[in-house]
Amino acid sequence: MTRPVSPQPTATDLLVLHTLRCTGFTGLAGVAAATGLPESEAESELIDLAVAGLVTHTAGDFGGWGLTESGRAADAERIAAELEAAGGRTAVTAAFERFLVLNPELLDLCTAWQLRATDGPPTLNDHTDTAYDARVLNRFLDLHRRAEPVCAELSAVLHRFGRYPVRLADALARARAGELEYVADNTAAYHTVWFQLHEDLLTTLGIPR
Repeated sequence: MTRPVSPQPTATDLLVLHTLRCTGFTGLAGVAAATGLPESEAESELIDLAVAGLVTHTAGDFGGWGLTESGRAADAERIAAELEAAGGRTAVTAAFERFLVLNPELLDLCTAWQLRATDGPPTLNDHTDTAYDARVLNRFLDLHRRAEPVCAELSAVLHRFGRYPVRLADALARARAGELEYVADNTAAYHTVWFQLHEDLLTTLGIPR
């Protein structure tokens, strides 16, 4: 009988590097939230990566961390090697294809959240119609339930994918509790995390956007 394969763990430095690849320029809190690492550990890894010339830091109120060109190249090489070591290309490709079926629905839901169809041109949703918002959020919940098995398939291959369903569920719970910016207008919003998952899948499989 074939034993189940344990998900491939990602080295902490690569986890931080790859998070910046998927999130783009972001602050320490954003890196920590995306990786699930304590801020002190994430900061230590970022400093080491900066010394290696793979990431750069911009100071100030609107500062943060981002990849250098060398960092982008190093991430692509190491992520490809990680996938190869896990023997997971077939499984990740299959999960990606299922993700692509759901992706247009996610985009339509975000549009429905931000714009309302009327007798004339669509108008901005001012979120005063709580019944309308509740219907859209229920559709998000249905989408999320169908996305969870896809995330589970990915997490079974590469452990780092396990952060996405946690972050997506948290964003949806916050939105349903009244923090409406967690649908599409926050750096930790459902749409933002979904976009990062999409970027992660493309990068992991070496597919240009």
